[in-house]
Amino acid sequence: MSDTPRLSLAEARALAAAALAAAGANPEMAALTAAALADAEAEGQGGHGLSRVAMYVGFLREGRADGAAVPRVTHARGGAALVDAGNGLAYPALHLAEAEAARRAAEHGVAFIAVTNSHHAGAMALPVRRLARQGLVALAFTNSPYAMPVPGGRRPLLGTNPVAAAFPRRNAAPMVVDLALSEVARGKIMVAAKEGRPIPEGWALDAEGRPTTDAKAALDGAMLAMGGTKGAALALVVEVLCVALGGAAFGFEADSFFAPSPNPPRLGHAILAVDPGALSGNDAFLDRMEALVTAMLGDEGVRLPGARRDGLAARAEAEGIAVPPALLAQLKAMADV
Repeated sequence: MSDTPRLSLAEARALAAAALAAAGANPEMAALTAAALADAEAEGQGGHGLSRVAMYVGFLREGRADGAAVPRVTHARGGAALVDAGNGLAYPALHLAEAEAARRAAEHGVAFIAVTNSHHAGAMALPVRRLARQGLVALAFTNSPYAMPVPGGRRPLLGTNPVAAAFPRRNAAPMVVDLALSEVARGKIMVAAKEGRPIPEGWALDAEGRPTTDAKAALDGAMLAMGGTKGAALALVVEVLCVALGGAAFGFEADSFFAPSPNPPRLGHAILAVDPGALSGNDAFLDRMEALVTAMLGDEGVRLPGARRDGLAARAEAEGIAVPPALLAQLKAMADV
């Protein structure tokens, strides 16, 4: 039997919130950030889970994130609205954007909510899944500090720019797609560099724009987009949607999350929500979704997008989540408990 400690989701949220509050986050910011990190951990997304608490604590202590910030809607018309995160951590702004998306989609049939002056956004599947559970088709986008070249380029200008989408189903969990647009997560390159291992060709370029299998050289260079030029073009689309529409900072204007900086990143996010009832109708949409799911599952071995995360989340709700002893000690030290 494993000796790894386990925490209930409530315990994990409380511990993470205490650590964030001790670093200066206001109560709402601490609670919403902790909930998002614990939920990501529960879904098996450890890279966006409790290990991020220390990074966020650093941002708050350095002044790179304003712990007193309260997001607000600064512009709105019809189904569109702009949320200003006030240079705080992203989760209160995403929470407000999610609520605005649900309300405006219900009223207008479609809603597009941009978020500006924000921060690292974590697992983007979380807000779209909640919107899908309300019967809405939802997509979410975020940019991030520079990591990838533009199509045909060599210098890192674009972020890895994750995209998430969730689609309601009849009497079943939503189908959820969540992916970053780089060929591989930066964290895998960081682990390879730490362990002195090479990386596969096609993952990254060095500082001179040359393909490299040297993980350390890759960290000083640029990550490559999945699918080559096509993936880079999609990352460019996400950059424009998240930044130009909301007046946020482009990836090349934001300092890396992995280097000390006093500068808020001012990143952008966007949420698009569509009420199927405004188009073919809810029943027609759900019928079409089930026809698609049936066709997909006709091939042995197919697993619906998001199904694994749903299973892990249900297990975590019942059994709690495993937290490595070193991480648990770190969280308790930051929370001063």
